[in-house]
Amino acid sequence: VQLQASGGGLVQAGGSLRLSCAASGGTFSRYNMGWFRQAPGKEREFVAAISRNGASTYYADSVKGRFSISRDNAKNTVWLQMNTLKPDDTAVYLCAAPNTIAYVPLRPRSYDYWGQGTQVTVSS
Repeated sequence: VQLQASGGGLVQAGGSLRLSCAASGGTFSRYNMGWFRQAPGKEREFVAAISRNGASTYYADSVKGRFSISRDNAKNTVWLQMNTLKPDDTAVYLCAAPNTIAYVPLRPRSYDYWGQGTQVTVSS
């Protein structure tokens, strides 16, 4: 499956952005999906994940209550709605899909397919 993330940009602290990840080349509904981010000089970290049917969602503590992940299998798309953004949220955001269907992984190393990333910059 190929993944294409979009929707990043420059926003002031307290603002909102909505990231999109469009999938192609596979059966999208087969895949659990995740969002990760990587800031310069830091390791890639988990942000949010969603189960194949969208019934279960998972969030990093740092974004809980501010970010929301959702998907539409008919549109082969997963979104990350980001509200009340903070400068610490500045990073490249990547969507990813794992081959495993047994559970929804939260670690980057468990994901097999990655999009190219979209830059999110939050100014103070």
